[in-house]
Amino acid sequence: MKVVKRRKAMLEAVRSGICSIEALCHYFSISEATVRRDLGALSRDGLLVRTYGGAATSIGQREPELTLEQRRTRQGNIKMRLAECALDCIEDGDTLLLDGGTTTAALAARLHERKGLHVVTNNMAALPLLTHLPEGRTTVLGGDLRTPSMTVYGPLAFETLSRLTVDRLFLSADGVTEQGLCEASPDQAWLKEAMIARAAEVYVMADATKIGRASQQHWTPLPARWTLITDGDEDLTSIFAQRRPTILRPR
Repeated sequence: MKVVKRRKAMLEAVRSGICSIEALCHYFSISEATVRRDLGALSRDGLLVRTYGGAATSIGQREPELTLEQRRTRQGNIKMRLAECALDCIEDGDTLLLDGGTTTAALAARLHERKGLHVVTNNMAALPLLTHLPEGRTTVLGGDLRTPSMTVYGPLAFETLSRLTVDRLFLSADGVTEQGLCEASPDQAWLKEAMIARAAEVYVMADATKIGRASQQHWTPLPARWTLITDGDEDLTSIFAQRRPTILRPR
């Protein structure tokens, strides 16, 4: 089968529910490397999104939002490894902006290992972890409380951000694709965009299951220069063809 015809057939197969690399190898009787190349090409054409171990065509479809407790118990060890990798990027005396999420909260738990930090955050779940910063201080963005994620948002948060700049921003997301960061609400997406505008350096912390995932309908565009901290392998992160990030992986 010629490449163009095979890729068209592969797109139809993914749409029909044959989504994993293993299943596609068996269905087309081709190698894993060939499947990965074809999925990569279809992803770059915007016809599907790469996922951990396969692909999906569900852009725009919304998955139920997980509770904070459910998020805390998922990929816990990986989140701690990503936090350690992020900590290596932080120097004494930095001003940081921490987004909401359990991955950024894992980083908050390690910040006592640096001195003189000024941490700005909308992450209410991380606040108890920021009470003992050596020679440091914490600024909480004002606003309305969003209980599913325990974050604050709204006009007060935007007003506070407008009067601050930070050295490094650490973001989390429900999914990360070339389209940007997907979120469960427009308020979250808009606030992340405002955060990006106030940061000298932007880091996105996302485990492999979030790479290529388009599980929500609201999007934050990524800047031209950004860093992805992930345990995802090179094949998985190859979806970022247009806005290629600097990629850091935990040891």
